[in-house]
Amino acid sequence: MKSMGNFQLDQRMIRYSQFVPKLYNFCLSLGFESGKIMPSRAFCSDENQGFPIILIAKHFGTFPFNHGRVGGIVATDRHGPHAHHGQDMVIIQASHVGYEPDNGKFGSYRRLQTDGCESTSDCGKISGATSWYSNEYHFACENILIELSNGEVLVTIDNQLLDVNRKEGLVLHLERMLRCWDGACGKDLYEPLQVLSTSKCFVASDEFAARFAHLEEGDTQVIGSALDNGLFTFKRDIVDQEEGQDHLERNLLPHMPQIVTANFPALIAAQVNTQVEFDRAFRTITREPAYRGKRLLFISGVHIDISPEMGQTFPLTKFIPWAAYFQDIDGSHVTYEQEELWSLLQEQSTENPDQIDLDAAIEVMEELQEVVVES
Repeated sequence: MKSMGNFQLDQRMIRYSQFVPKLYNFCLSLGFESGKIMPSRAFCSDENQGFPIILIAKHFGTFPFNHGRVGGIVATDRHGPHAHHGQDMVIIQASHVGYEPDNGKFGSYRRLQTDGCESTSDCGKISGATSWYSNEYHFACENILIELSNGEVLVTIDNQLLDVNRKEGLVLHLERMLRCWDGACGKDLYEPLQVLSTSKCFVASDEFAARFAHLEEGDTQVIGSALDNGLFTFKRDIVDQEEGQDHLERNLLPHMPQIVTANFPALIAAQVNTQVEFDRAFRTITREPAYRGKRLLFISGVHIDISPEMGQTFPLTKFIPWAAYFQDIDGSHVTYEQEELWSLLQEQSTENPDQIDLDAAIEVMEELQEVVVES
């Protein structure tokens, strides 16, 4: 996924119980003042995002402001209110994806509160946004046939995939698959070798045919996974509204071919959304008047929600940092890319003398004299 940069996953995961104190100490190293930091989170609304929130409250000493919409979208209209709630500001944005340690697969999560402790999609918003595209892709994989006949590779394509008037659907890059009879490729320049009842048969281009050198005369197969992300794109009629219902899908749409062909689509989708949201939210933060004259750290990454075992209260959440933006009081600023951000976090201690004892804090509240609220 070169178009989305060098997002490194391996060797860049950190347990949340270590990430948050390191983040807190990183903030102190940037000049943030203990007791004056107002954290904010832009997470999905799933219950398994609660453990990171508890840790943020524990180490920063206050419950974080809510900056997020479903799917890990940043609610940029909340910048102003957030800025008014503290002296020094932190925003943590993260998309999330489940992980099943039993089979090493991403995209599902065991929910202990369900009947039978079943595993369901995680993140459900990402799964819902990508399912239509996955169905379109799998239809194409099963309805494009490859055959070696008389020494030539033939491509038989379902008519639905050839309908250029469709408003929505998977769109093939025919110029990368078929032979052009007049030497110049275009939508109407592919003369079918045979017209069938629900499909048309074409001669493959030399480059595309080379992918099927293993075929023997008379062999026929579905294209399957040979339909890679460079051979198609998608058309989809979605509402182009900032932070609206289809905002997540809009973020993912340009990268859907890479997502649906990945081994773990949900993981790649979470990665893509994090990258798009960092770039988008960063630009709104730099233009927000309420943040001027304040220290601010905006950090984005991916949450890996590891399915809990029976009797386990919280998931073993891990964080993969992607990028961060720091703005100082005088307006000076810097953007940290993944490698530099990872190194800076690794330099920080996991010891936090300022962390609060949540049980003790709650006990103090319980022992305080009752305050009578008068209407």
